[in-house]
Amino acid sequence: MRSFRSHGYSSMTSAPTKFPAKHFLSFLAALFISPFTLAAQSNSTSPGAWSGILVTSACNADEAFNESPECYKNVPGAKLALYDDTNRVMYGLEPQSAITAHLGDTVTARGTLDDDTIQLSSLELMSIGLAVGQKAPAFSIRDQFGKLQTLDTLKGANGTVLLFFRSADW
Repeated sequence: MRSFRSHGYSSMTSAPTKFPAKHFLSFLAALFISPFTLAAQSNSTSPGAWSGILVTSACNADEAFNESPECYKNVPGAKLALYDDTNRVMYGLEPQSAITAHLGDTVTARGTLDDDTIQLSSLELMSIGLAVGQKAPAFSIRDQFGKLQTLDTLKGANGTVLLFFRSADW
């Protein structure tokens, strides 16, 4: 039977490594300060913009993600909330009187975040895509073969249809 030491392994009976007290104190300080730093960041009051879909506050993020019909029904006592499908987060919106959109509308909310509520400075309907007759902006991008493509190189005899697919959640 071979010994572990002959293969370069040390035995479990070796003397414990000393952990310097200054490292331990630094570890404890980081452990106790980190939650307060994270809490301060989550209560941010700096201006920002959030995009998503207006749903009822009676709906939760999982229901909104699954596009439950319950999220788009008027519920007595419920308020309008913003579901951000990129981050799968629900935000309260205040003041409700500033909301001019309706359940199911895709919007951009501007304001400040206070805990999980956006204090609105503005709320705008979001449009997806170009309006009819609007010219597409100039772009250049490499295709799957590494060839540079532009709006002109993709243009066909009857025009061009471009579809940018943001993400899939499989």
